[in-house]
Amino acid sequence: MTNTGRYPLRTRILHWLTAILIFATLLVGFAMVNSLGSYAALLGTHMTLGAVILVIAVVRVANRFTHRVPPLPATVGSVEHKLVIGSEIGLYTAMLAQPLVGWALVSASGRSPVIFGSLRLPRIAPFDESLYFILRQGHSVLAYLIVAMVAAHVSAVLLHTLTLRDGMLSRMVR
Repeated sequence: MTNTGRYPLRTRILHWLTAILIFATLLVGFAMVNSLGSYAALLGTHMTLGAVILVIAVVRVANRFTHRVPPLPATVGSVEHKLVIGSEIGLYTAMLAQPLVGWALVSASGRSPVIFGSLRLPRIAPFDESLYFILRQGHSVLAYLIVAMVAAHVSAVLLHTLTLRDGMLSRMVR
């Protein structure tokens, strides 16, 4: 196993917190659209989680651009390095876009998003049925893209950790 260095503690905490929140938000969203519980309660939880993810994503982007990342293991070639950068940009973009699209879709429905049970956010889109439909479809497509990107991310880390044994996972855990 090669020593590739670790991410700073702050970065590791933000990473794992984001992972937990995204997983929880996807589960709540799935339960919500499949009528597996009280729609109103699930929607409120989903919107709150989305708002928290948006704030954390902004903090993560700022953190990413102000702190260096540890070097990738020597097993990562130039093409894979480009894929790593592209996937990182894709994940950050999705973490920012998904909550904003959700916020806009609730706004386009004519309501103000409510988070933490009573905090009303301002509407960021006009009340418009056609816009609502487009945003709802976009929100669903982004959710599936996030699932695919997370699956690819986890698969790549597991490939490196279990097959190549190059210490990739240790950069974000210990």
